[in-house]
Amino acid sequence: MKSIRVIQYGLGPIGCSVARALLEKKGIDLVGAVDIAPDKSGKDLSEVLGLPSRVDIRVSDDAARLFRATKAQVLVHTTRSFFRDVYPQLEQAVKAGLNVISSTEELLYPQLRSGQLASKLDRLARQHGVTVLGTGVNPGFVMDTLPLVMSGVCQKVGSVKITRRVDASTRRMSLQRKIGAGMKPAEFRKLVRAGKLGHIGLLESMALLAAGLGWTLDKISERIQPVLADTVQKTRYFTVAAGDVCGLKHTGVGYLDGRKVIELDLRMYVGAKDPVDSIEIRGVPNLRVSIEGGVHGDLATVASLVNGIPRVLEAEPGLKTMLDLPIPRAYQVL
Repeated sequence: MKSIRVIQYGLGPIGCSVARALLEKKGIDLVGAVDIAPDKSGKDLSEVLGLPSRVDIRVSDDAARLFRATKAQVLVHTTRSFFRDVYPQLEQAVKAGLNVISSTEELLYPQLRSGQLASKLDRLARQHGVTVLGTGVNPGFVMDTLPLVMSGVCQKVGSVKITRRVDASTRRMSLQRKIGAGMKPAEFRKLVRAGKLGHIGLLESMALLAAGLGWTLDKISERIQPVLADTVQKTRYFTVAAGDVCGLKHTGVGYLDGRKVIELDLRMYVGAKDPVDSIEIRGVPNLRVSIEGGVHGDLATVASLVNGIPRVLEAEPGLKTMLDLPIPRAYQVL
């Protein structure tokens, strides 16, 4: 089997972790990297990743030029969270004949907020014979794909409740800031009202879950609340004073025929005790699964992207969701 030639687009914390994983993965050749940051572009990728020896891959700040000059099959894309923001990057890759697997949260189910743009990308991908997929761990696995896999042994599903409690102190600095850690409560609430704070992808998880179960929801509700620190909380990056925000509680409820059928409860904050991912299906039979410690978001996101590369290559052309691909599994060439 020939190695899969891959380009990495975006060298933030997740992108760098993906690049390291790609360099180590048998069956994959990392052949290019893109990032527009002045402190990264032009450097050998080894310098950006902190590796002891050169890898002879120069980071480019010109994606179009790199796509023309470098023969590759797949682009791993880890830049921003919102579908409309990254659409030009995705379009550029598709027109260059690259299959794309992306961590963009809204790309998990872009039909929810941007149906026309999603249809445009789907048509473009089909025209160029490539596949585009959004995936990750949350969204992408814990609150959507995993409960759908579990439902495969149910004769009937009446409702699904998923709880995810995450100790954000173990995660990267950008995520700690994204959940409001260290803010004053008033500032947190102001940013929530402005739509600038909260977990991105919660409603996309709900939409994917509902679509997978064949439900057309009547109504969706969403709420974002601050979690305040009882005592001083210290992380690797900063200190949260008692009374300040240490994270958030983000919940969503989906209704069918006036009845709650999906409940998503995400609590992500610094100092969360007993992290856990819990999935409860009320049906025939009832099912309940708890993952003690929870799935580590950063490690699992990298794994989802890397393990999804061959699945994307095998899929029919077009814009796909996790519903369209075989069950996720580890990609290993021994």
